[in-house]
Amino acid sequence: QVQLVESGGGLVQVGGSLRLSCAASGRTFSTYTMGWFRQAPGKERDFVAAISWRGGSTNYAEPVKGRFTISRDNAKNTVYLQMNSLKPEDTAVYYCAVSNLVMATSPTLYKYWGQGTQVTVPS
Repeated sequence: QVQLVESGGGLVQVGGSLRLSCAASGRTFSTYTMGWFRQAPGKERDFVAAISWRGGSTNYAEPVKGRFTISRDNAKNTVYLQMNSLKPEDTAVYYCAVSNLVMATSPTLYKYWGQGTQVTVPS
């Protein structure tokens, strides 16, 4: 069992930045792929970014490439999502999740989820 708690969401103006954090507890954090997903109202949960268990590999969805950066600190059992140049279409609830599969991008392949944190970028 892994427990995940996201933080760092909020209201930010277009072009602004936010850093989301996801603190993990429970089973060994460092051996899992960590991912960030987001879900806007009335839409499906979409992949945003993933990072391998050692942090050497990352993967990003096309809409966030060049603007978002995923990182992890296994000593702190925490994964981060730095979001820059935010746009109104980035508005969503952001979730972190854990997968046993290397660099998985489908939400169905993630076993443990946090409760989500709201990010709002008004137009």
